[in-house]
Amino acid sequence: MRVGIIISHIRPEEKLLISAFQARGVEPDIISDREINLEITAGPEQLTPSGVPWNAYDLIMERSVSTSRGLYMLAMLGSWGLNAINRYETAATCADKFLTTIALAKAGVPQPTARTAFDPDTTLKAIEDLGYPAVLKPVTGSWGRLLAKVKDADAAEAIIEHRQTLGDYQHHIYYVQEYVNKPGRDIRAFVVGDRTICAIYRDSPHWITNTARGGKASNCPVTPELDALCVKAAQAVGGGIVAVDVFEDPERGLSVNEINHTMEFRNSSAPTGVDIAAEVVSYALSTAGVTA
Repeated sequence: MRVGIIISHIRPEEKLLISAFQARGVEPDIISDREINLEITAGPEQLTPSGVPWNAYDLIMERSVSTSRGLYMLAMLGSWGLNAINRYETAATCADKFLTTIALAKAGVPQPTARTAFDPDTTLKAIEDLGYPAVLKPVTGSWGRLLAKVKDADAAEAIIEHRQTLGDYQHHIYYVQEYVNKPGRDIRAFVVGDRTICAIYRDSPHWITNTARGGKASNCPVTPELDALCVKAAQAVGGGIVAVDVFEDPERGLSVNEINHTMEFRNSSAPTGVDIAAEVVSYALSTAGVTA
């Protein structure tokens, strides 16, 4: 059994995953995305930075901090027919909030109402159509960065003007989501394969509850309702190993906010009592034909 892990640098999550592989008798190869040098038009027999042919791996796990590097590598590995987690299709959908929303809507998964627009004046109209307050999000991004809760037209105009000056075309794609008056917390659920293995509440006095922004993690019971919602959401984006962010709407119940395809879990095993790394590794090895 040969396993490779593509990384930008070794975070606590990667240390846990490496230990979990070692506990299963597998010593994974660490593949730095900074050192990758591929001939795109060649095949998988070319060598990784560690001198091993790409097609020698039974499993390759993508854990790049860089979304773009991870996506391009998954696209390459998929074109070669190699066993990679997650698949490119899942990662590409989860990496883009617009595409995630489309996938969830197509699958009938409840989610906050969202609109998109491409012009400043039309974006203001889109926000007005949703009603204030509303949330402006970049279509790509993580850790709660560049989110904006806009309470009136003046605030919206200021943010839109700022984004218009930024050069990246994605800043000119406006994703507007209705503001959900959640109860000072949201839920992050971890889906591995076809089950929700555990979940946490993320409590914060701030409306952004990401643990990267100071949200406090505590155990959230995985009810049949939560499990069914999260598994359906995960399947909608292509399945695999994902973290599903869920809102508790006081009027409409549970709804899916976002889905992450390279989930962080360093703060989640202790409060839930679930060895998330071991669960991830067991599932990953099963895709390569290893059981128990």
